[in-house]
Order: sequence, then C-alpha cells, then structure tokens
Amino acid sequence: MPPILQRLQQATKMMSRRKILLLVLGCSTLSLLIHQGAQLSWYPKLFPLSCPPLQDSPPRPKHMTVAFLKTHKTAGTTVQNILFRFAERHNLTVALPHPSCEHQFCYPRNFSAHFVHPATRPPHVLASHLRFDRAELQRLMPPGTVYVTILREPAALFESLFSYYNQYCPAFRRVPNASLEAFLRAPEAYYRAGEHFAMFAHNTLAYDLGGDNERSPRDDAAYLAGLIRQVEEVFSLVMIAEYFDESLVLLRRLLAWDLDDVLYARLNARAASSRLAAIPAALARAARTWNALDREARELREARERLLRRCFGDDPVLRPAAQIRTKQLQPWQPSRKVDIMGYDLPSGRAGPATEACLKLAMPEVQYSSYLLRKQKRRGGVRLRPEPVLDNPPPRPIRALPRGHLGH
Repeated sequence: MPPILQRLQQATKMMSRRKILLLVLGCSTLSLLIHQGAQLSWYPKLFPLSCPPLQDSPPRPKHMTVAFLKTHKTAGTTVQNILFRFAERHNLTVALPHPSCEHQFCYPRNFSAHFVHPATRPPHVLASHLRFDRAELQRLMPPGTVYVTILREPAALFESLFSYYNQYCPAFRRVPNASLEAFLRAPEAYYRAGEHFAMFAHNTLAYDLGGDNERSPRDDAAYLAGLIRQVEEVFSLVMIAEYFDESLVLLRRLLAWDLDDVLYARLNARAASSRLAAIPAALARAARTWNALDREARELREARERLLRRCFGDDPVLRPAAQIRTKQLQPWQPSRKVDIMGYDLPSGRAGPATEACLKLAMPEVQYSSYLLRKQKRRGGVRLRPEPVLDNPPPRPIRALPRGHLGH
C-alpha cells in the first residue's frame, strides 16, 4: 500500500477515535448534570440517561396535568399565575380550596383531598399553598401528573419570611424592634415549638414538604436524607428561586410548552423599602458560574420584557397597592410595615388583549376567586353558600374583600 494511503487510514482512525471520545464525554457530562446538579433537580425517569438520537425527535404534545407545591416566599405566586393562565387558556380544571380553607388548602394542616372545592374536582392543575402529603395528592390528581416545586436559598428565604409574617408569627412578634439580627443572635429566646404559625420561624421549607421542621440534621442525618429522597422520587422538577428564568426553561421543556406559556409578571413582590437585607454575595458569585441555559433564559427574558411593555406601557414599573387603580390587581398587604407591589393597566384600554394583561398581573386571591366562579358556571353548579368544614383550620391572614371581577 502506498505510504500516502497508509497515512490517510491512520488519520481516519484517529478522527473516529476523537469523535467517539467526544461522544462519550458528552454523554458523561449529561449524566453528571442530571445526577449531580446542585442547583436544579429533575426526575431521571422523564429524561433518560442517554445521548439524543441523531435525528430530531417529533414534537411532544403539551403536558396538561401538573401539581405545583407552592412553598412560602419562593416566587411561588408567580409560578401559580403561569399555571392558572395556562389552565384557563386550555379549559383545564384547577383544584381550588374549599371556602373554609380561604385561598390555601387549609394550611398549615396536612393536605387532604377533602380540602378541595367539589366544583373543582377532578382537577388537571393544582397550584395553591398546601402542606405536602404524597398519598392524598396522588389520590386527588390523575395518573401521569407531573409534580413540581420551588425552593429558595435559606438565608434569603428567612429574611423574607421574617419581614412578611412579622405581625402573624408569635416568635417574630416577640423580637424587640422587629430586628432580624436580634432574632438570629438568640432564636431560642423567641421561638416556641408547636405554637401558632411556628413553622414560619423554623425550617419552613421542610414543613411545606411534609417534613418535621423540628428535626436537627446534626442529630438525625438519616431523617434529612430520607426527606431528600422523597423529594427526588416525587418531584420531576425542583425549581430554584435564585435561578427563576433558568428554572422556567426547564419547566417549559419538561411540559413541552411554548415560550408564551411561561411568560410572567412578578407577583407578590415587596418594595425595596420592605427588604431587610440584600442577597448574599456568595449567591451572586454562584450565579456567575451558571451558564448551562443562558441562551434560552435570555430569550425568555426578552420575550417577557416585550409582553410587559405591551401590557403595562413602555416603562412598566411595580407600584404600591395604593397607586393601583384597577381593583382586581391590588395585592393584599400583610401589614403596614410591608409594601407588596403590583402592576396597573393603562387607562382607556379594553378588549381581549387587556383581558390577557389583567390575568398576567392578577394576584392569587382574586384569580382563585375568579377561577372558582368560572369553573362553577362551567360545571353547572349553582352559586350558593358553601357548607363549613368540621374543625376548620386557623386562618393565617384575614380574607381579602371578595370584590367582583366583572366576568
């Protein structure tokens, strides 16, 4: 064989080996991200640990059954609004709380299917606050339901809880001058396990996930490991509030939804004057290392900005509730010390586009009431007073006045 042909054969073998090596490295990296990703978690059964086929897969139909565990102070209200609007566009039934439970599923009691309004069963979507109970949720939701939740960095979460529930949680009310620093210097001086709303002052995420928030990881590491295993088994996606847009990209992929399905306006956000601390510098450093979904996240942010400008004007800004003229968009205020912001519609607008913008920024309480009335009409249920549940739970916040939405 001529020397030139021998060299060509050797070069071809080397090229093939390099391609194989790159393919193996790619598959290994994908598996590592799925199993070891510290910031975002999703269920491996829904994403097989193999490299994608050479040909493009056919588009999947949109997934229509979703249960979202809405945890406290984690941007869950914004995710809930995304799910409410998707359900309404596709004529899906949303599970809503029984009137005795207010706008939450009788939180802080363990969730029961009996807490769901009968006019909203059987549901396709669930997205209101509850304390997680796996058996009860699976009894309520149809087979094939995708379970999703959202978590937040604990320090930033606790600062938000301390500010928001300062007038409701006895442990926080005991602190002189409402000082977060004073509480954290000696939490045992103010905290009482088992008292009313104690879960807002200690391991709130563990409690929302159905765990025992009084367990100590130092004393009982096996319990914490078991709780983490339960989360990994049940939830197909664990969103992270600090990476909200990136999390929505994963949610969109998981459910095979369109970009428009996950556009949003920030809801239930505090004014800057109501924040007690900034996000820790360590989180900012961690964000700079996050690159996996930058392109799609940027597309999502740009589309979201276009939608906000179209709905709320060229310079859309969050406003204090007192400055919001549209009653349906006025967010509930937990106390005089905390300003919860919202959007307002420009005056003189009407039509389907305005209706869509109204839903985009509608707070949780008003949207839940609107959906309940709409689903009652769809199901032919007469609008009459509901029976009161036996032994109703304590109500963490006073009810917002039930104003008419005009629909």
